[in-house]
Amino acid sequence: MSLFKRHPQQDQDDDNDNDAPIDHNLRLRTVRTAASTIAESIRSELRAERRSRRKRSLFFRKDKRPKTADSATTDVSAPRVPGQRRNVYVNTPLSAMEVDQHGQPLARYPRNKVRTSRYTLVTFLPKNLFEQFHRYASQSCTCFPSLELPLHRLLLSLWLSFSSSPASKTASRITVVPRSTKRFNTSAVTRLGQWRNLNQPLDPRPWYERLLHINAPGRLSKGVQKLREKEAGEGMRIVLTKGGDGDRISVSTVDVNDSPLNFGKPTGAGGRQLEDIVSVDSHTYPPGLPSAGEIGPWQPNTSFSSYQQSLAPRSSLGVIDWKRRTSGTARWERTLWKKLEVGDIVLLRENEQVPADVVVLSTSDPDGLCYLETKNLDGETNLKPRRAMKATSSITSEEDIEKSAFVLESEPPHQNLYLYTGVLRYTDPATGETRKEGVTLNEMLLRGCTVRNTPWIIGIVVFTGPDTKIYLNGGITPSKQSKIAKETNFNVIVNFVFLLIICALSAVIYGVLDGLPNTSVKIYAPGVDPTSSSALNALVTFVSCLIAFQNIVPVSLFISIEIVKTIQAYFIAQDIDMYYKPFDTACVPKNWGISDDLGQIEYVFSDKTGTLTQNVMEFQKCSIHGVVYGEGITEAQRGAATREGRADAVQPEDLAHKLAELKDTMVTTLVKLFKNRYAQVDKLTLVSPKLAEDISDRNSEQTGHIIAFFRALAICHTVLADKPNQAEKPWYLEYKAESPDEAALVAGARDVGFPFVGKSKDAVDIQVMGQPERYTLLKTIEFNSSRKRMSVVVRTPDGRIVLYCKGADSVIYERLSANVDPALKEKTTKDMDMFANSGLRTLCIAYRVLTEEQFLMWGRTYDAATAATENREEEVEKAASSIEQELLLLGATALEDKLQEGVPDAIETLHRAGIKLWILTGDKLQTAIEIGFSCNLLKQDMEIMIISADSPEGTRAQIEAGLNKIASILGPPSLDPRKRGFVPGAQAAFAVVIDGETLRHALTPDIKSLFLNLGTQCETVVCCRVSPAQKALTVKLVKEGRKAMTLSIGDGANDVAMIQEANVGCGLLGHEGSQAAMSADYAFGQFRFLTKLLLVHGRWSYQRIADMHSNFFYKNVIWTLAGFWYLIYCYFDATYLYDYSFILLYNLVFTSLPVIVLGAFDQDINMKAALAFPELYIRGIRGLEYTRIKFWSYMLDGLYQSAVVFYIPYLVWSLGLTTSWNGRGIDSLTDLGTTVAIAAIFAANTFVGMNTHYWTFITWIVVIGSSLVMLLWVVSYSYAPANNFFSSTGSFVDEVAILFTNITFWATAIFSALVALAPRFLYKYASSAYWPLDKEIVREMWVNGDLKDRLGIRHRKASKNKGTYDLETAPMFREPHARSTSEVNLSHVYEPRGVPPESDVDEKRPGEYANETLDAERTTPLIHVGALDIPTEQTTSPHVSYYSSNDIPIPSPIPPSVYHFPNGGVVEKSSPPTSIPALPAPSHGRTQSSSLGFSAPESYEMQVRHASSLSHSFRIPDHPSDEMGFYPDDGRPASTHSWPGGRAV
Repeated sequence: MSLFKRHPQQDQDDDNDNDAPIDHNLRLRTVRTAASTIAESIRSELRAERRSRRKRSLFFRKDKRPKTADSATTDVSAPRVPGQRRNVYVNTPLSAMEVDQHGQPLARYPRNKVRTSRYTLVTFLPKNLFEQFHRYASQSCTCFPSLELPLHRLLLSLWLSFSSSPASKTASRITVVPRSTKRFNTSAVTRLGQWRNLNQPLDPRPWYERLLHINAPGRLSKGVQKLREKEAGEGMRIVLTKGGDGDRISVSTVDVNDSPLNFGKPTGAGGRQLEDIVSVDSHTYPPGLPSAGEIGPWQPNTSFSSYQQSLAPRSSLGVIDWKRRTSGTARWERTLWKKLEVGDIVLLRENEQVPADVVVLSTSDPDGLCYLETKNLDGETNLKPRRAMKATSSITSEEDIEKSAFVLESEPPHQNLYLYTGVLRYTDPATGETRKEGVTLNEMLLRGCTVRNTPWIIGIVVFTGPDTKIYLNGGITPSKQSKIAKETNFNVIVNFVFLLIICALSAVIYGVLDGLPNTSVKIYAPGVDPTSSSALNALVTFVSCLIAFQNIVPVSLFISIEIVKTIQAYFIAQDIDMYYKPFDTACVPKNWGISDDLGQIEYVFSDKTGTLTQNVMEFQKCSIHGVVYGEGITEAQRGAATREGRADAVQPEDLAHKLAELKDTMVTTLVKLFKNRYAQVDKLTLVSPKLAEDISDRNSEQTGHIIAFFRALAICHTVLADKPNQAEKPWYLEYKAESPDEAALVAGARDVGFPFVGKSKDAVDIQVMGQPERYTLLKTIEFNSSRKRMSVVVRTPDGRIVLYCKGADSVIYERLSANVDPALKEKTTKDMDMFANSGLRTLCIAYRVLTEEQFLMWGRTYDAATAATENREEEVEKAASSIEQELLLLGATALEDKLQEGVPDAIETLHRAGIKLWILTGDKLQTAIEIGFSCNLLKQDMEIMIISADSPEGTRAQIEAGLNKIASILGPPSLDPRKRGFVPGAQAAFAVVIDGETLRHALTPDIKSLFLNLGTQCETVVCCRVSPAQKALTVKLVKEGRKAMTLSIGDGANDVAMIQEANVGCGLLGHEGSQAAMSADYAFGQFRFLTKLLLVHGRWSYQRIADMHSNFFYKNVIWTLAGFWYLIYCYFDATYLYDYSFILLYNLVFTSLPVIVLGAFDQDINMKAALAFPELYIRGIRGLEYTRIKFWSYMLDGLYQSAVVFYIPYLVWSLGLTTSWNGRGIDSLTDLGTTVAIAAIFAANTFVGMNTHYWTFITWIVVIGSSLVMLLWVVSYSYAPANNFFSSTGSFVDEVAILFTNITFWATAIFSALVALAPRFLYKYASSAYWPLDKEIVREMWVNGDLKDRLGIRHRKASKNKGTYDLETAPMFREPHARSTSEVNLSHVYEPRGVPPESDVDEKRPGEYANETLDAERTTPLIHVGALDIPTEQTTSPHVSYYSSNDIPIPSPIPPSVYHFPNGGVVEKSSPPTSIPALPAPSHGRTQSSSLGFSAPESYEMQVRHASSLSHSFRIPDHPSDEMGFYPDDGRPASTHSWPGGRAV
């Protein structure tokens, strides 16, 4: 039964699909293995494509008007962008509606100058003070100035100095960001000068600049003058030429005084003569094809030549009107980025960054192509092709621009990086007709991109500064405040209200007593009342009490926190474990105020490219005609072996050594066979001696298949070959491609012996085993997300026409010829499934031989489709699909997207800590899924839901179906904050994969709550094809919708928005630039450092700050309320109990350092223990270290102790002797107040020491030294003059002689402190002995147990060491420590029945849920191995299926994690995992813990853990009353365990 209301307006197209994603029970179908997940994602995209085509076809059928080129450019079906469209005019007057009465344009566009900092020099001081006064304690400091002038001055100076500390840190951080922003604003760019930009007014200055007569139009600024003086090209005119075959240099500078020059055409890589190296054999093209005689001889002068010559040449030059008269003064000139305006014409050269959003007018390529690197936008380093508009592609000079006239109608600026629509309108100079040309994202260069492999580009600026897409996606720099700081504001308010209550109570009582006649005050102290009115006297008493008791509002707390967080930031920055040597950088804390938030992170949002991966592709394996080649071990295989306890079998060092030996064998064989000068052996990743052996076997049929396969890889691509250093390295080739996959495949073919040498306009040069071959390039059908394949049509050297095609296996297989061997198809399918399950990207390679007639007929069809104005995309797809049929299968490739070092282990550790990870990437769906499996984010036992829809209704239906699926297994969701975080393997694991278009619908107000509900119930969410703005919205949804602590991590400018939106932002210093690192709160080098930052530094910081806050409130309460108790006996007249010096120095000297040391240096457990037991982090996720219950308990403790430290001395002074041993009286107020003060300070410092877990020499010195300093102050102050800084009465003179020589004083002070601390001591003892927390047990194991031995750490005392210690061979790290709980068979209580269905997508009939029950009992038999119970393997699980359709099939075959090579394998012998050393048996009388009825209010910790999880193999009880216990898995109930090691220390 559905938990949510169904909506009848479902997409009708879904009902027509036989493979609809929702079953009859309204549950979303799920998949498991990597291969099935990728296949399902492809099917979902194909369904979406079919639906969009149907909608488009319905739209076009309704529109009966004939489609023209004009109407085709503005498709009304395109999404409408809100805002006002803009027209950009070039040499065309503006319309009357767009100019004012003076003829100046009405539209005003922002400057190209951008500012990313939060403040300016003008706004820094007021904004920062406003943020500082958000802290209520800072406000209270200004509300209660002391009436005593010296104290007032001292407190005010201290407050101002320390309040400026965060401001100074913010200012120092701000100086870094604007420097980078200023660097971009003042970067150089080439603009067309001495030319009128009609889109800008003649005088664009604001009114105040006109009034002051500054920045006159036409005047060069100092920055531009310096730039032009600096650059050597000043005074030279730029000459641009179009490149031809082999042309490379097409930008040159010529002295304006020289006569015209004749430019020679240098020879490029494509035009060089290839050296003829005799091959060992001759080859057919490709092997296995029919001979030339079978398809007829190829005649050069066939109809194809005439067909090519019959193509009509261009009849005009587009926008250029050669009859137009111009001044001829326009020249290219250098200027600054910030000087650009909308409508300017810019010249971009190779390796320059794009300064604004620019539409391409012309490029150096004859076809108008150019290439961009967009890593600053989407994090991808592969090249993106862009194209010039046809009407403007002939522009090559300033004169051409002056003779051009057109209007660019542009859409308003918006955030979508993947959408742009515009129209170019111009008048045809030849016919006088008005023409239009559509402008899309393919003709636009976005700010922040870098020009690559293109000598020059001419463009027109459309969007500047704040209107650019990268700026719109960046967001506003926020001001972040930690969670504890926000909670502290509430506690400060509580204390302030309490202060008002006691002050009001004192004032009321004093007013009442003052109104009584004949009181003792009027007899013994006449005239002390300020007025004769009791009401006014009560008001004065109220104000006096506010001043006397103001310490209860801890102003000094924030001063101490700033000191502590500064120390914590220093420790983080100095952590050598987070130092990354390649970049020579450690972790850089940039926002010191949120270090405690690092210990409470529940959701981590990560980019993929450059963050999880290195963006480096390696050609690892391939399947050629059913034979698998490649001996490498992938990250997914290593991770699987580690989780299975066989980490020793896949040690990286051993694998590298074995692969090096195999590579030497392979290379030796190939070198003997032929000469490959282009090979780069150090980059060879396809290691397979068997491949070399098969190539060398000339009599084998497999040799021909291998040659055909690698020839296809060398030809079928769009890669550019470059020789960067031809003089010194003539055989060194670098490949630059639109996709890193293509570059890796071509590089792999090069290193095996099939190098791609170069490409000209219509020729491809390769070498095949040392023999050069040239192919004529006839047609290239490019790859796109809907086609999922690319093809090239070439003419072979012997005249035949061959089509090579590569793409996704599902797309290629449906286009294979019926003559392909079914056994070959099945074998290749199994190989690709094995590759996919190993975390590799797969592509299928095929080919087809075409006849001349087939190609000519198809060529006409394809050209007609590309020229169509109606349904152009559909027509082109139909034409391409018509030729991509009857393919013959060659094989499949498998590439590994190399992960950063330690990413799988880091993700596994974060999951064990209860942290959920979301991937937000701009990559396509299949790429993200493959990486998810590679880094163990997606696992084989997860139920993966793929959500893909093209409408809000379809999105809602699929999300509701996903919620129904989860609810049918896990039940209704729980929003209990005590259950935050998750335990891997405790229940069925779900994951969601969603694309960007569907996410756009899911983030709408009506659906986002459902999407939030679905995503937060899953362990993993993968969002693909998302824009930077969508990343930020997703983070905001989780942060605000679940009130969860979030962390975002990325490495590019496209990640800045989500980094700023999250509670904590982390930026990686890497190859993607420094934009993310500059905007982040923490910057470091590698993703793996995140584990230590969170689990160690974050957890420590949270624990320290939480304890520090509680102890600070406590020590102020005990001090202040002790003075309040005294008011009962002094008429409530606000008389000070303490000497003035004690009031001043209490928070400044006597008790400040112990809490600061606690907050800066305390460690509840060791760093290595925290990493070995990441589950301890879950207390931070649930916020159990700083709760209001804890706050009130410390407040009540302070209340009790204040009464003790006052009333014990008061009773002693009341009932005891009134004279000292020397006869001097000890009955003065100073004597009593000093005794109470010393007892309170003793108790406060000792209390902080009791709450300190890690006693270093600093702790000893500070805790004991603070009390000693107080005693020394009493001694020194006693001998001070009577009239001093603190007092003028001389009441403290000789106080040391009166008190310190009296045993009554010492007994009273010490006894008072002991009685005050006794309840806290007893509580800590009982809780640690009978109801210990997890961290207390781990700490006891560290101090008194064998945890150090198990972690391979040496003891301080040599006598305790047990043998050699090597961290890599330590049992805790060598045994199943890294094993994911969700991967352990024992925890699969929800495992389905082993009845394999036909498909990997579950399809269950209605009514099959009636008899399903949840069997939570463990039924898997155990085999006792040492001290560890390990479940036996079962072929069929006895548990009932809980899935919505039918039983989950047997997963696609997963490759073994230990690969056996032909010479005997990587591992000579695989041994089963040895057992973990047994833990000692417990003994604290925990047997009746559940019946005692005691449970710490904040001790809601890990409540579900399974017996076979993790390195410690500990079990977590299922009930909160049993919680916090780590017990060995010996099969006994928890009540039978005992612990001989004593109580937790």
